[in-house]
Amino acid sequence: MQPPFRKVITVSQLTRQIKAMMESNFYYLWVEGEVSNLKTSVLGHSYFTLKDKGAQIRAVIFKGQMRKMRFKPESGSHLVCRGMVSVYAERGEYQLIIDRVEPIGVGARQLALEQLKETLRKEGIFDISRKRPLPSLPRRVGVITSPKGAAIRDILKVLERRFSNISLLLYPVRVQGAEAAIEISEGIEELNRLEGVDVIIAGRGGGSTEDLWAFNEEAVVRAIYNSRVPVISAVGHETDYTLSDMTADLSAPTPSVAAELVVKSKAEFVTHLSDLEERLRSLLLGILREKAIWLHKVEKGLIDPRARVRDLKRRLSWIFDRLSLAVSHTISSARLEVKGVAQRLDGLSPLNVLGRGYSITRKMPAFTVVMDSGEVAVGDDLNILLARGELFCKVYEKAKV
Repeated sequence: MQPPFRKVITVSQLTRQIKAMMESNFYYLWVEGEVSNLKTSVLGHSYFTLKDKGAQIRAVIFKGQMRKMRFKPESGSHLVCRGMVSVYAERGEYQLIIDRVEPIGVGARQLALEQLKETLRKEGIFDISRKRPLPSLPRRVGVITSPKGAAIRDILKVLERRFSNISLLLYPVRVQGAEAAIEISEGIEELNRLEGVDVIIAGRGGGSTEDLWAFNEEAVVRAIYNSRVPVISAVGHETDYTLSDMTADLSAPTPSVAAELVVKSKAEFVTHLSDLEERLRSLLLGILREKAIWLHKVEKGLIDPRARVRDLKRRLSWIFDRLSLAVSHTISSARLEVKGVAQRLDGLSPLNVLGRGYSITRKMPAFTVVMDSGEVAVGDDLNILLARGELFCKVYEKAKV
């Protein structure tokens, strides 16, 4: 009688089968445990044991994933880890390959924030030397905030009072919640791609620490750091200080203060121009006085300098007339240029366009601007922004043009 057929496989084949089975059945699961025996290799990979009262499992975080983490695990810390189960064939051991960790327990979130702050500080993200001054008269101000919050209304009120014809561009975002940080960072990147944006205000009104947390996220901080356009962080009130405030070129305690810092009032510009005019007059008169004194000394030193003195007097009179004419012309040109710039800025103002009877129609709930009747359907809710106030409407009928 022949022995039954036996299929023999190698240890490597068995290990590959076990590895394939584990990786397909235990892919991206969340595991809670305590970290012990944490070691970092010379290549930057972190190896440790994740354990609880009944069992333990080896775990690894590779260098590339470790760089992305805002929280760095330490021996004794209690974590929730996301990863996949794999087999380390050379030792015949299974391990958890981790790509994300979250601390749990009292103060865990604050601990993660402090670790992220220290990492960014070492990279020079908060260095004062890299902060840039704001433009004295920006052509266009970009604002990143919620279109429904008090922040944008406060900013508009300040700009209307101080310099009503300045151009403002709103990038609407959510300012709290899971998606807020992504939207804010994308808004900063998008405004950097647009031409003519001279300064960016990113912020929101006050709230709890949880409400303001998006402005502590690494994505927002790095977007501010990489911005080629100066950024003002205007988050909450004076008692709230976020990582965005530490990174931005300027930090304002409220959105209203941020708007006041962006533009000077027209009266300040007029006063500055008058000061320049007075300084120029004083400078020219001083030069003329010095020449007159020198001429007087020359006249006294000559035995019979009448002809020469008359010639110098005529020349001095001619110079005085030319300088006076030049001063008047320079001042007139400067006033015309300021007036022209003000008129051009006034023409660009979205507030003035609304004041002429136009309106902006936006489709709710996303507040997207409607350019064509084909973009809306009967029954859709609309928001109509007027020069003073806004309307909330529903579409009952539409006609093709």
